[in-house]
Amino acid sequence: MPRRRRLRHGRDAVRALSSLRWRIALTTTAVCCLVAAALGILVHNVVARQVVGEVRKEVNADLDHALGHYEYGTAHGDVNAALDPPDLPRPLRALVADGKTGSIVGDRAGKPVMWAAGPADGKPLAVWIPYGSTRDRLRDIDTAILASSVLAAGVVALAGLFLANRISRRLTTTAAVARRISAGDLDARVGLPPDREDRAADEEARPARSRDEVRDVAQALDSMAGSLQGRLEAEKRFTADVAHELRTPLTGSLAAAALLPEGRPKEMINDRLRALHLLTEDLLEISRLDSGVERADLAQLELGRAVRRAVAGSGYEASVRVVRDAVVLTDRRRLDRILANLLANSHRHGRPPVEVTVEGPVVVVRDHGPGYPPELIEHGPRRFRTGDPGRGRGHGLGLTIVAGQAGVLDVSLQFANAPDGGATTTLRLPVGRLSGS
Repeated sequence: MPRRRRLRHGRDAVRALSSLRWRIALTTTAVCCLVAAALGILVHNVVARQVVGEVRKEVNADLDHALGHYEYGTAHGDVNAALDPPDLPRPLRALVADGKTGSIVGDRAGKPVMWAAGPADGKPLAVWIPYGSTRDRLRDIDTAILASSVLAAGVVALAGLFLANRISRRLTTTAAVARRISAGDLDARVGLPPDREDRAADEEARPARSRDEVRDVAQALDSMAGSLQGRLEAEKRFTADVAHELRTPLTGSLAAAALLPEGRPKEMINDRLRALHLLTEDLLEISRLDSGVERADLAQLELGRAVRRAVAGSGYEASVRVVRDAVVLTDRRRLDRILANLLANSHRHGRPPVEVTVEGPVVVVRDHGPGYPPELIEHGPRRFRTGDPGRGRGHGLGLTIVAGQAGVLDVSLQFANAPDGGATTTLRLPVGRLSGS
């Protein structure tokens, strides 16, 4: 496998392990393992103490029996006993030298035994019983404890992964809907299953400890999206209504102004009326773009020639440089509208020279002014906001229309600032052919 692919798979694995479901599952497994280890150690100590205590009690009884027979000089062939055996463990020998008795686990002839010894005429009298079966018993108990701990950890890990997967899946759905809403899809909703919607009102009345927080987040997001959609729809209706209501009296005012006698007052009135007329037309265009009824009349165009013609017809001064031409699929009228608004924005809010560069299906419009404000670069253009006093004054509809027309044409639009100053707007047009051509 190539190194780059291995690195990509490694990053994907790390990203997967860092997800919420794996964090919950790994945390649950770790806690279960810690609890199982603690309980295993506790059970091991209790059982080992009990089992070893029984063996120690038995060997001490044999030692008392052997010491009694030694004191009276009688035989004690029923127990394994010896006076000062050479393989007696050193700690037990030292204990007997101090006049005490004790027991310890050791070896005799290569086999595990439990030793017990006590003083007899200044020498250790030792007895022993086999310890191998006890050691095997303890080992079997430890194996059973370990197997039970592994089984419990596995079951808890699977249960934790199942529950975490359900939570993560619902949160992922909620996050995806939030991203769709932020991208402009105000109809997106998380939604509740039909058989559970009736329970939503009941859950609102439950105590906080019995509520489903993930469901609450989803419901809050749906409520927020509905409220936001309602407000935006009201704003769009208001914009469209204002534009339509202003259009008729403006048309009459322009006709009446044409009847005024020539002079400075007529020029001032016509200038303001034309500005108001352009604003009304912009509002009407935005309302049509918002309603989603606009459809592009696509045709194949040589982009370099189309851009030169659009710049020449815009009435704004700008240099055009075609690095590499391309044939694109677009609507010439809408493309002219986009470029005219970008040039108008550059001359109104930026500083010359204004440069238009065509490189393949990409068009870049640049000025040498103060650049776009960070809010516009991050969030895109907003109507009735220019964003930065440094870029002049205006109602902020030009770039809003650019963004709307770009959406109709499926043009990728990017606002940025050049490293050496100035605003840059990048258009990436779709390349393709009409069906049947």
